[in-house]
Amino acid sequence: MGVLIFIIVLVVLIVAHELGHFFAAKAAGMKVEEFGIGYPPRAMTIAKRGDTEYTLNWLPFGGFVKIFGEDESEETHGEKSRSFVSKPRIVQAGVLVAGIAMNLLFAWVLLSLTLALGVPRALSPEEAALAPDAKLIIANVLPGSPAEEAGLMRGDVLLSASNNGDSFSESDSAAFTTFIAAQDGKEVLLSVERNGEVMERSATPKQGVAPSDPERYALGVGVGTIGTMPVSVLEAPIEGAKITWEVTKQTAVGLLGFFGSVFTLTADLSQVSGPVGIAGAVGSASETGFASLLSLTAIISVNLALINILPIPALDGGRLLFVAIEAVIRRPIPKGVAAAVNTAGFLFLILLMFVITASDIFKIVGT
Repeated sequence: MGVLIFIIVLVVLIVAHELGHFFAAKAAGMKVEEFGIGYPPRAMTIAKRGDTEYTLNWLPFGGFVKIFGEDESEETHGEKSRSFVSKPRIVQAGVLVAGIAMNLLFAWVLLSLTLALGVPRALSPEEAALAPDAKLIIANVLPGSPAEEAGLMRGDVLLSASNNGDSFSESDSAAFTTFIAAQDGKEVLLSVERNGEVMERSATPKQGVAPSDPERYALGVGVGTIGTMPVSVLEAPIEGAKITWEVTKQTAVGLLGFFGSVFTLTADLSQVSGPVGIAGAVGSASETGFASLLSLTAIISVNLALINILPIPALDGGRLLFVAIEAVIRRPIPKGVAAAVNTAGFLFLILLMFVITASDIFKIVGT
């Protein structure tokens, strides 16, 4: 089931990408000969509207758009003005960038929808009081603190705390801090949940643990409230845009670092996932809930956008680089040179995908 969901997600993301090229090409007055779901061989023609055939193809791993005259060698038969290569370089670049932009736009829509539906996130005290599944989560544990000595870990869910009849079982982080401080250094029995297992830990609050308030008795944990709380329909697009921007920035930094390490032969493949790893993640997200699947799909969409903009031949970024070079030299790049560079880029991507996929498999076998 996870593999089927992964294929559906992949098709949706690639079709969204190709729709960007499709709409931009139409807007630029280019002739779009075919918009296909899946890859050839063709299974059937769904419809024909104007010059464009809408087709369904047998290989269900994405989609494509065929723009008239993408190659200088194509016969234009008197319709050269509607070909891709006849348009100004800036227009060609716009059509290429449109696919990348569509993936980012799609990610924003998905994240906004996710927020409107409600996903587990950090809650304010006011929101925590309204969320039925609000939980107090340990966000961090200070080294050498009473919490670390008691075996508490980041990600543990704090269910309750007690001491000689005085107990705490709320989800308010400030109230928990106050409760611990009020114990005046007496041992506290904590009930925590970790990976679905409930366990008890004893810890003794001490002074000098919290740098901001050394006089206060503390355990040395940072806690926060996590729960499912939908964002209003009006606020969701704004918050979705902020999250999309942050995800895009962080992903860009990560990708640049990874590809830089690839070329210096220092890449850590344990930190990346290929199709096998992504399929597993998609399957797990779908089991968690529809909102989780949407948020993961949005993150994959951002990755797809940024990978495509890399100046690697056979990707949109590589084609953009060719367009930029042609704009500078004021003539087309020789077909033989373009073909050789594109082939080299394609082989590099295939080799990289093979290595990452093999790493995915080794991770599964090793667990």
